[in-house]
Amino acid sequence: MLQPGRPAPSFELPDADMNVVSLENFRDRNVVLYFYPRDDTPGCIIEAIDFSDLDDEFAKLKTVVLGVSMDDCVSHGTFRDKHGLAVQLLADMEGEVCSRYGVLHEKEHEGNKRICIQRSTFIIDRKGVVKHAMYGVSPRGHAAEVLDLVKGIVK
Repeated sequence: MLQPGRPAPSFELPDADMNVVSLENFRDRNVVLYFYPRDDTPGCIIEAIDFSDLDDEFAKLKTVVLGVSMDDCVSHGTFRDKHGLAVQLLADMEGEVCSRYGVLHEKEHEGNKRICIQRSTFIIDRKGVVKHAMYGVSPRGHAAEVLDLVKGIVK
């Protein structure tokens, strides 16, 4: 698991429009990097809409919100457009970035084991340092909780 105070693992991932997004692109801003299991599932819809609804508040704090799942760019585009999402969604189809951030875990369903993303959020400051690492978060109310934490590091 990634610990606060450590450098955030760098990444380059495509977004819903297939543009490559790099953590280094945001050195002038804080980054909220949240990992979620799947596009267009109930908890993921709640979380993405809540982060999108607070997009202006995050922007005032010079903070960008990025969502990451193992879904592809097309799925992200459909999810974004269906729900009018403002957050950028990044595709980590091979799970390499998910692995670097320690958010993958094995889940068993009806006797079948598979690797899944544990809903997790990281707040990264302008210097690329992890300020908060939250694993196993609940989607409802999480975006507001994260906004409060960002306010605490922006002071």
